Amino acid sequence: MPQVTANGLQFEYDVHGAASDPAVLLIMGFSAQMTMWPMSFVNGLVERGFRVVRFDNRDIGLSAKLDDKGPPDIAAAMGAAMTGQRYQGAPYLLDDMAADAAGLLDALDIERAHIVGASMGGMIAQIVAARHAARTLSLTSIMSTTGRPGLTPARPEIMAALMTPPASEAREDRRRQFMHTFRTIGSPGFPATDEEINALADMQVDRAPYHPAGIGRQMVAIMSSEPRHELLAGVRCPALVLHGADDPLVPLDGGQDTAASIPGAELVVVPGMGHDFTEALMPHFLTHVGGFLARAQARAKAA
Repeated sequence: MPQVTANGLQFEYDVHGAASDPAVLLIMGFSAQMTMWPMSFVNGLVERGFRVVRFDNRDIGLSAKLDDKGPPDIAAAMGAAMTGQRYQGAPYLLDDMAADAAGLLDALDIERAHIVGASMGGMIAQIVAARHAARTLSLTSIMSTTGRPGLTPARPEIMAALMTPPASEAREDRRRQFMHTFRTIGSPGFPATDEEINALADMQVDRAPYHPAGIGRQMVAIMSSEPRHELLAGVRCPALVLHGADDPLVPLDGGQDTAASIPGAELVVVPGMGHDFTEALMPHFLTHVGGFLARAQARAKAA
């Protein structure tokens, strides 16, 4: 896969589809590599006439690691969040990651794109749509939230599964931790098969070394960034919010608040969907996201 310099950093990315087709930028979530976007989803969008770009966020996968910014102080960020404050010592914020996404579009000579983000990637996509409106054809926020105070948090055991490191950096320990997390946050109505989970674990573990400092810096960025509900009031592009009714990590009211915060946003709630991209869910993703992108592109073409 190629690399490109954007916003002063090196990013690993790939592109699928014809250069002449409208671009879709996929932004993945916390601690997840770009390969967590299933190729069945990517290919489905390509078949619908889109050029699809995936990339590793900063501090994950094969993109730049910001170790020069020092180790993250997760405890301090959590302590500040518990008192309703914003931690001021974050190495970077979600706004910086949104600038990465806009910079990637610059580097790839893409003037405007449909911005699609999942979980933390949805948070970043929201900021791209608000702060980089000229680059945004549409916004799709999947399994994400505005971060508004008072929204339902993840249960402690869910956060523990997400944040507990593997027992060691050995391959099998990393695989075991990935599979435990995937099952914990997964979709009760659309479960992944054992074969699917094993293949995902192999792909994630074998593609890039374990880098806990980078994962920690991403978590601090989430906790230290301002809520987005007021910012989203200024979004004017077409917007889709897709959320699982059974999401244990980002409960449904996070998606509902996202849709309510964006003028004219469409909200789609999928019963039985949790916080994952299983093959069983792909028909729903392609129907809802693919259909929305087609409508948004037709609107942009007509404008």
